[in-house]
Amino acid sequence: MSPTVKVPPGRAGRMWLRRRLMTAERGREQLDRKLRILIPERQRLETRAARRHGEWAVAYAQAQTWLLRASLLGGQDALRSASAPQLVDVTVLWTSAMGLAYPEDATVSAAGPDAPVPAGNAALGPAARAFRAALLAGSRAAAADEAVRRLDAEIAVTRRRMRALDKHWLPWLRAEISALELTLEQTEHEDVMRLRRSVLRQGGGLT
Repeated sequence: MSPTVKVPPGRAGRMWLRRRLMTAERGREQLDRKLRILIPERQRLETRAARRHGEWAVAYAQAQTWLLRASLLGGQDALRSASAPQLVDVTVLWTSAMGLAYPEDATVSAAGPDAPVPAGNAALGPAARAFRAALLAGSRAAAADEAVRRLDAEIAVTRRRMRALDKHWLPWLRAEISALELTLEQTEHEDVMRLRRSVLRQGGGLT
């Protein structure tokens, strides 16, 4: 399937095609360079995401353990009274590679002071700290997952563009240039032959 492009006739068409071929080849080189940068970065991010998921699993298990201990020591009323009265802010830190923005990390901060821990339940303080750690670990794992997802999408788009250049645009341009070069060469040859015949006829008339 060739691109539906109207090529100017004659030598203007040859220049038009050559300029676009040079542009397409430069674009193809840039896309290839982009892939050579993004693919190793994606592998790094995938490794990081796996590590952060492991950290989140450990933090979640610890939080559940301390929650059970606090519940056994003080019951549900103690847990409700120790609940934080304010929301928690999750801030995503961003970075970029080859023009693509993606999450690099995440931080967690409370909007106000922690709720007072009721006396008589030694597990509530560690439980609160364990849940804060689990929230941070989960946020960092989610940010790492989003980074991998964005890299995957960008790599897929870049590969599609390269395939379009390799399978359609570049072959079409090269074929059009070859065909036009042959046509121009034949036209130039015919012009030379007509000129020679014209000169010979004029020379014959003079004699």
